[in-house]
Amino acid sequence: MSVWQEIWNTVLSEFSDIPNAAELTRVTLRLLIAAILGGLLGYERELKGKAAGLRTHMLVAVGAALFVLIPQQAGASVADLTRVLQGLIAGVGFLGAGAIIMGNQQVEAKGLTTAASIWLTAAIGVAAGMGRESTAVLSTLLALLILSVVPMVERLFGKGGFKTEVQGVDAAAVSKPAARHD
Repeated sequence: MSVWQEIWNTVLSEFSDIPNAAELTRVTLRLLIAAILGGLLGYERELKGKAAGLRTHMLVAVGAALFVLIPQQAGASVADLTRVLQGLIAGVGFLGAGAIIMGNQQVEAKGLTTAASIWLTAAIGVAAGMGRESTAVLSTLLALLILSVVPMVERLFGKGGFKTEVQGVDAAAVSKPAARHD
């Protein structure tokens, strides 16, 4: 065997993790679904002017899918996959923490919803990577519903419950007991 033939055989063996068209289709489909679903959540965040947008969410979803696809291809046991998931969840938690910006007071924090959406995007990527595409799609639709409808409900009723301001009337003045003039 010549040196060039040995090099070529080595190169071929390095790319043998996808041995046939069915496996290529499966891997491609799972990664594309993760990217698209992550992109939907990222696009929603980007439309709202959030720091973590389209690309970030797509990369998180594809990365999470890849973290479960690779052990599956290697024949990892369920116990091994649970350890992979534990590490992934913790790692994405740190990424989400980076999206949270503490305000000038301890009580104020910004970016919690974006951090949560990054975390959920990773879970959606895991679902897609494990071949649970329907679960991934349903989770994405639920997340988009939460991100778009809940803010409208909050505006309608106010964040703390029903709106307390009615056309410029101060809620504190309305809630004060009327003075008695007996």
